[in-house]
Parts: sequence; C-alpha cells; structure tokens
Amino acid sequence: MSYAKPLPVPDPQTQPFWDGCRAGKLLIQRCGACGTHRFPPTGVCAVCGSDATGWVAATGRGKVFSWIVVELPIPKATYAQDVPYAVALVDLEEGVRMATNVVGCDPYAIAAGMPVRVRFDAVTEEVSLPRFVPDTGGAGDGA
Repeated sequence: MSYAKPLPVPDPQTQPFWDGCRAGKLLIQRCGACGTHRFPPTGVCAVCGSDATGWVAATGRGKVFSWIVVELPIPKATYAQDVPYAVALVDLEEGVRMATNVVGCDPYAIAAGMPVRVRFDAVTEEVSLPRFVPDTGGAGDGA
C-alpha cells in the first residue's frame, strides 16, 4: 500500500493519538487532575496546569464549526491532488475542536452545525487518517 501525499510524523506526545487511529479509535487527552479534554495533545492542562495526562476514546461525533473548500491544487506538488476537497474544524462532543477533512459528501453541501462522525482511512499499513463523514444518525464508524 503506497500513499503519495505527506503523512503525519508522530512524536512521543502524539503517538498515542496515531496508534488509536490505526486501531480505529479516536483518542483525545484528558487531564488527570481536573478532567478537561484537550486536543491537540499538550504536555500540561491549560485549565489547571497539571501534567497528569490520560487518553480516552472520544465518541467520534461532532459538528462542523467552520470549513473551506479547496478548489485549486497546490502548485508544483509532486503528489496527486483531488480537488475540490473540504478542510474543516469539527467540534467534538467532548468539547475539543479538531482540524480534519469532511468526506463522503459534496464539499459544497457542508454547512455550519452539520453533524459528522469519524471514519478512519488506512492510507498505509502504519497510518490511518481520521476523516469525518455526514452523520445521518446510523451506527458509528470506527469510534
């Protein structure tokens, strides 16, 4: 399995997130002191300053906060680009906001507040990318 586009490079702080994605689980950090969820992963809680951190499975459901439809390919990129595509900020039920792609629908049909759920796309044997699809109220997909 090959993937021509840039891939994430996990570091010790983000490795649990990417391991979760590969296992079909959307993991986010939760403060061990005050219980605040946080994303992206950080070393300390912005609410209480604690460095006590744990990882919990998110529901994988959320709503589109904002989005942009990319219509032009990146100039001089050496990998294939499928345009148009949507880059979005999704507010997860746990109260964190995640940058991602919304797929599985016409990108011009995306709207603020649109319910979405996570889908994991295995792009290599080591990397699965979390993307979001419209949530029509059916069973979850991987979270």
